[in-house]
Amino acid sequence: MLGSTQERVTGYKVQKMDERRELFKASQSPVNTPLTTSIEVRFNSTGLMAKDYSGGSPKHHHLEAKRKRLTWVLGVSGLCVLFYVLGAWQNSSSTANNNRSEVSSKAGCEVTTPTASKSHSTDLPSSSSSLDFEAHHQIGINETGGSQKFPACDMSYSEYTPCQHPARSRKFERAMLKYRERHCPTKEELLLCLIPPPPKYKNPFKWPQSRDYAWYDNIPHKELSIEKAVQNWIQVEGDRFRFPGGGTMFPRGADAYIDDINELIPLTSGKIRTAIDTGCGVASWGAYLLKRDIVTMSFAPRDTHEAQVQFALERGVPAMIGIMASQRIPYPARAFDMAHCSRCLIPWNQFDGMYLIEVDRVLRPGGYWILSGPPIHWKKYWRGWERTEEDLKQEQDAIEDVARRLCWKKVTEKGDLAVWQKPMNHIECVKSRKLYKTPHICKADDADAAWYKNMETCITPLPEVSSSDEVAGGALEKWPERAFALPPRISTGSIPGITAEKFREDNELWKDRVTHYKRIISPLAQGRYRNIMDMNAYLGGFAAALLKYPVWVMNVVPANSDHDTLGVIYERGFIGTYQDWCEAFSTYPRTYDLIHAAGVFSIYQDRCDITYILLEMDRILRPEGTVIFRDTVEVLVKIQSITEGMRWKSQIMDHESGPFNPEKILVAVKTYWTGDATQQKN
Repeated sequence: MLGSTQERVTGYKVQKMDERRELFKASQSPVNTPLTTSIEVRFNSTGLMAKDYSGGSPKHHHLEAKRKRLTWVLGVSGLCVLFYVLGAWQNSSSTANNNRSEVSSKAGCEVTTPTASKSHSTDLPSSSSSLDFEAHHQIGINETGGSQKFPACDMSYSEYTPCQHPARSRKFERAMLKYRERHCPTKEELLLCLIPPPPKYKNPFKWPQSRDYAWYDNIPHKELSIEKAVQNWIQVEGDRFRFPGGGTMFPRGADAYIDDINELIPLTSGKIRTAIDTGCGVASWGAYLLKRDIVTMSFAPRDTHEAQVQFALERGVPAMIGIMASQRIPYPARAFDMAHCSRCLIPWNQFDGMYLIEVDRVLRPGGYWILSGPPIHWKKYWRGWERTEEDLKQEQDAIEDVARRLCWKKVTEKGDLAVWQKPMNHIECVKSRKLYKTPHICKADDADAAWYKNMETCITPLPEVSSSDEVAGGALEKWPERAFALPPRISTGSIPGITAEKFREDNELWKDRVTHYKRIISPLAQGRYRNIMDMNAYLGGFAAALLKYPVWVMNVVPANSDHDTLGVIYERGFIGTYQDWCEAFSTYPRTYDLIHAAGVFSIYQDRCDITYILLEMDRILRPEGTVIFRDTVEVLVKIQSITEGMRWKSQIMDHESGPFNPEKILVAVKTYWTGDATQQKN
């Protein structure tokens, strides 16, 4: 009985063991394997079957499963990102290569030699390499409409200067020559057409040949060659003008005249870098100073002599339309190392000496003022000037008196030249107010404010100093070290938020950017461009980075900028002006080869219709000239859509740092076209 029972138990155990083996094998099958740990089946000491969770508790197994699932998701996501980055890199690399190879040869246009007539190559990279943003950014165009095609204006507007238009100027007061100041058109008077070049317009001569020659067809005016024939301003030679370098007071030429000045004050030591020439004529004085590393802001009124400022700019010499009348000239205080007037016909002794007071404002401490022509050396010239000796003597005495009251020191008067020097500071000048009651020193005045601000008959105060031999506002390095030395306006903290570190960073930034520009616009290094405008110059870093090229830059600081940095630009040895880009610039049409606009349209798109800003850029840009825009994609797409109606060709390109930078670059070229020769020109 027992044996049979034992056998039954043993048989039962064997049967159960077989069942357990089958169950264990089934648990290892991929189909039946659960996400939790497998269950191991065994007998306890009584022989009864029990469950053992060898992997730990069920909760632990559940968490481990979640971790595995998360790892799998992250792994797949990482692979997706990796392949996307590799694809973007490959695409941007090929696009960049296309841009460099195609834009380098096309964006700047072909170079016209002096013997050539025209060049028409204005192609940009093919559309296959274009960055397509249209499908992804629905941009609203401003009120004039981006798809609008702009017609050519009548040929009577070929030399149109909107804010110095003679027909409009005649409506204004003639006292103090106010009618020759800026008087811009109203919104209703703005033109929605393109200013036409003359029918036979040619690309100008390259610098330095352009200093001496210009094409007659570009500025078809012989008036100066006749009126100033004996003074050697300009001569007509066949199909071109020649500029012998003469002037009213330097019949031996500007070079010899400048040599005479150099005997009186040091022009080649690097101490004098920036100059201003009032009533500049065709700017031969400024043209010949350039080889002495002195850059001159030359200005003259519109139509005093036909197109004189236009001739200056056609020569590749810095100049702009301007006049000393009732408003301050648009430059900051303490800007120029030297000021010059050669028979400029400015009544220095009138209006309580207001014009000399304005020269004092823009002249640096220790700067020089040079005067030649009436009344200097009147004893020799009074008959030729058709004035009496008494009249001329009285005028010179009055000028001398105003200069003394300004605390200027007369350096010398030799031959046809007289030179005065502004004091280094105002310590002694303040004491002299006990002797000279007028002009008094201005109170609480922004000395740099010069956009539509009336002149004053008070002395602009200089920054305070602690000793009489200290330079007010800070001493400057000699040129060329001055270009990258820390400007005093920054080192003294007079411009909030701009530090020495920001200044250094800005210089490095523009060094890299200009290197990039050279790759995409190769003519930058080939002399294709001479006159360059920076519409939003900030600290002048763009101009500084261009120093090694044969160019000059008109650095523009928007009049409504958060920071007035134009004084910094002058302290670095560059020139520039204030400007509100909702208005026209004070220059003739077709006077700039390259325009740089960094962030300009983000500033102005909510202030005025940007279409008129672009039409103004078209007016001042030469045929086949280039524009570089830097802005957000949204703004650049809007700009591009407008310029398509202006006969421009353009290409949006990646930022120099790569495709992931939200800022992009738009390179545009104004195509070659001219006005209709059959149109009647008024």
